[in-house]
Amino acid sequence: MADLQVEVMGKDEGVMDDYIGKFTLSVTPGTKEVEIEGTVFKIVMGTFWIKIESTPLQDKQHRLQFPYLSDGLGRYSRHYSPTVGLLTNLNDAWLYSTFIKGVPLFFRGNFQPWNRGYKAAQSILQGGPASLAVWWGIQAGHRLLYARAAGNAFSIIEDTKGVVELLHTGAQDDVNGGGPNAQRVKLAVYTYIISAEDDTFRFSETGAAFVVDFASKHALHSNCAEVVRYSGQFHPRPEGGWQNFSESTPDDAVKWEFVIDNNSGTYAPDKMLLPEVKEFFEFNFPGLVVHALDREDERLVESGEACRAHAPKWRGVRTDELQPHVKEGEVTLCRHVSESGQQEAGRVEDNFT
Repeated sequence: MADLQVEVMGKDEGVMDDYIGKFTLSVTPGTKEVEIEGTVFKIVMGTFWIKIESTPLQDKQHRLQFPYLSDGLGRYSRHYSPTVGLLTNLNDAWLYSTFIKGVPLFFRGNFQPWNRGYKAAQSILQGGPASLAVWWGIQAGHRLLYARAAGNAFSIIEDTKGVVELLHTGAQDDVNGGGPNAQRVKLAVYTYIISAEDDTFRFSETGAAFVVDFASKHALHSNCAEVVRYSGQFHPRPEGGWQNFSESTPDDAVKWEFVIDNNSGTYAPDKMLLPEVKEFFEFNFPGLVVHALDREDERLVESGEACRAHAPKWRGVRTDELQPHVKEGEVTLCRHVSESGQQEAGRVEDNFT
């Protein structure tokens, strides 16, 4: 019988959240009350009610291989952290965390470790005092960006329309006050990772301001994980590409495709797994056509360039939104958390001396 382990945190508006306690319970169906165990003398910090529902898998082979496998609807959270906006004025983009199912079915025992030949990854994950401040700063940035806040949105993706609507320009217009392209798909290239820790698909615009100066966008999304299931970039396009597309066609009448790749220097994902990546996303988002291409594939380059060319011409996307950028006088998120990270690293180093 499997167990569910839960850690309970107290949400703060600063860089760090307070640790409250943890509890463990079996995944047998039913409603249960459990005690939250603190770290000091295992004091009871409160109680937690939880209801577990389970249904046997219909596929007998998978049921034997994976006795506990989530098969529910895709849940997503869309994050906009007021703390980040307050500190840096970098409020021009959102980032997303989407729970996806079937990760063990498609990736099985395959994980993508950090790329030891990539200088940026070395500066974060190779260990030692020099990388400690970088590592801590990126983790602090991750906590700020993925923090739960009143401005976040939570919902369920039930079909292809749901996943396409995640990319609506209207998501940003909730903050920026609307615009002529509200509720239309925002054309951009997105950076993504599939987490090995919790089976989430995390992504944001590659050109988002909050990634400026960070050593690795993928490490920012993975929380400096040493391994991920997969990572790269993707972008949306209408069926067949942009060459024959007319802007007079409503977006909800378009058959959208995702072009997804393995373009990640931090993890350098194995291109031999791209067929599984395609099947995996089409399994999670039925009806969505996915093209999984190697980062050196000329078709990928052509499709990405077409997306970037179409976006400013027809969708009102500013050219500077297509690459990481900050406005004059803005303090980057990286600078803010790095300064905090250097102070924390100094305290940690002092403890070892």
